[in-house]
Amino acid sequence: MSTATGEAAVSRTSRALLAMAAVAVAFAAADTYVVVLALPDMMTGVGVPIDQLQRAAPIVSGFLLGYVAMLPLIGRIADLRGRVPVLVMALVLFALGSLITTVAYDMPSIVAGRFLQGVGGGGLVPATLALVADLYPVERRGVPLGVVSAVQEIGSVLGPLFGAAVLAVADWRAIFAINLAVGLVLAAAIRALAPQRRPAGARRRPDVVGLLLLLATFACAAVVFLRPAPLMRDLTWGRLFIPFAGDGRWLTPIGMATVVALVLLLAWCWFAPHPLLDLRGWTRVLVDADLVGALLLAAALGGVILAFATADPKVEVFSPQGRWYLLGALVAAAAFTWHVRRAAQPLVPRGALRRTPAWGALLVSFFVGAALIAALIDIPLFARTTVYPDDQLPAALVLVRFLLALPVGAVLGGYLIRFLSPGLVTAFGMLLAATGFVLMTRWGLTTIEEPVANLALVTGGLGFGLALAPVNAALLASTDDDAHGVASAFVVVARMVGMLVGISALTTIGLRRYYAEQLAVPPVQDVCDGKSRCKEFSDLLRVAGIAQEHAVFWGAAGCAVVAAGLALVLFRQVRPTRLAARDVFTGGA
Repeated sequence: MSTATGEAAVSRTSRALLAMAAVAVAFAAADTYVVVLALPDMMTGVGVPIDQLQRAAPIVSGFLLGYVAMLPLIGRIADLRGRVPVLVMALVLFALGSLITTVAYDMPSIVAGRFLQGVGGGGLVPATLALVADLYPVERRGVPLGVVSAVQEIGSVLGPLFGAAVLAVADWRAIFAINLAVGLVLAAAIRALAPQRRPAGARRRPDVVGLLLLLATFACAAVVFLRPAPLMRDLTWGRLFIPFAGDGRWLTPIGMATVVALVLLLAWCWFAPHPLLDLRGWTRVLVDADLVGALLLAAALGGVILAFATADPKVEVFSPQGRWYLLGALVAAAAFTWHVRRAAQPLVPRGALRRTPAWGALLVSFFVGAALIAALIDIPLFARTTVYPDDQLPAALVLVRFLLALPVGAVLGGYLIRFLSPGLVTAFGMLLAATGFVLMTRWGLTTIEEPVANLALVTGGLGFGLALAPVNAALLASTDDDAHGVASAFVVVARMVGMLVGISALTTIGLRRYYAEQLAVPPVQDVCDGKSRCKEFSDLLRVAGIAQEHAVFWGAAGCAVVAAGLALVLFRQVRPTRLAARDVFTGGA
């Protein structure tokens, strides 16, 4: 085979590998929002009354905690172990979390499943971004980065629609059963496409003992979770479900058998020469990746996430325990900083983010997230406040117009950085997003139903899309190859933290405006001629609600302008990818 033919084959394989990784990212992103419509049914399925919605918060925050808190560790492992093994392992964790969620019977089990889904889904993002940097030279990196960003946002669009489609024909558990199947198929496809490192002709013998122990573990666990009625009614087999003490499922004979099978599986994978799972190898990687530092950072990020994600933003900035969560996060962050300075091989390699565009990308990403969350949350809220007060689905579909423009902007932004500075493209995109928010501040009671609303939605979505690829490109261009995974993880973390802080701060601003407007509303008796309620009074309250959303949109526009200014200043050293590649070949002349 000629050299040209070989390069073409490698190129086709690389594109196929990246395509599978991008599909995985999209599917994981869809899972972030798939619970929007399924949450009431999920609550009922695990025994939580529908009128106690606050108890369902861990279903959402558990996924967020897994998605964000473990990202830096997974990104660092991707730098040490390789992108493809991490992609495969992340998909396996995502599939395992989907399986546990599918058969969950109480709140702890469903939260555990969602946490594992978050860990796996979050791990796909930095590994895929780093894979782009591995597969493509600098001058060809922009469009693939834009595509990855685009499919991630497309997944956000498809998540609620996918959930609604499944719920129309099946129950909520089918959603996660589909996730399980897709996760395993994608893991197998990525592993098959990855270059083989074993010598030609060498074949690895299957680990029969490990496979049997794995099947035994899953079979026993399935009985614990599903509790088949015929077995429970049987006089002999029914004894398997009688607890030794209390009423916990894991204190029964079948529960203990599951634990024993799992312990034997882990012991075999640790001591066997060629185990089904190289447990010792992954443990060494965890130690090399600085597990202690990762846990300290996870505690810091987890404190921030729990402080904001467990609060009801309509009535409080923090949850009742929010200040304690933030205090714990501050202590963990201080311990992490001390650890990084002393560790021989810290989670974040020394100097990895020393260049201005590298740490600048984190700062820009934070403000992008703070602005973006206002669109994701308050556009549907505005629709419900004005036109669709009793119907959630049409209100959510208004956001789809915004989200459909976002992936278009992501691909376009990836293309433009070949010729323009990433700082310039990012700044233009965020100013465009700010323009969209300013247009939204002019929306009235019926604007959502008018064609003019599309101008603000498309402008905002296109602007955010334009900024995604340039931020990632600036980061990758300013960090070493062996730190791309952990650096990409921190960009995602910065955006997610920006979202959490942004929605809290912007909602506080909006509520202050709402209460001020509400004080100006005349008493209901004066408006309604002595009646307890009338359309005129309801319209006045809706106007106060519109004022609240306008204040949020103004605040989001301010965050977008800050992101634009920071990008212009902090990315000024980053040249268009075509010129950067030319510098590589000419020695920077």
